[in-house]
Amino acid sequence: MATIDITRTHKLPKDEAKKRAEQIASGMQSKLGLQWRWDGDTIRFDASSGAAKGTKGEIAVTDKEVRVQIDLPFMLRLMKGTVESKVNEKLDALL
Repeated sequence: MATIDITRTHKLPKDEAKKRAEQIASGMQSKLGLQWRWDGDTIRFDASSGAAKGTKGEIAVTDKEVRVQIDLPFMLRLMKGTVESKVNEKLDALL
């Protein structure tokens, strides 16, 4: 079960929504050292080292929704509110 689970509706063409989801993943990669890859219409990401070590999750894109699920390791769960807020801000800005 994901520590953070956020779903947002969108009215973008699916390809555009995927490009914007990729911007989120790229931002997490540069700031947190997460590695990500596309798996169909879903970006899967994880951090095997660094400050976010043990974090994993996905960004799933459909025709009408973008769903972000993040599983935080035990030590980062204290920062759940901060992480959730940042994800919401990024989704607000991009969708």
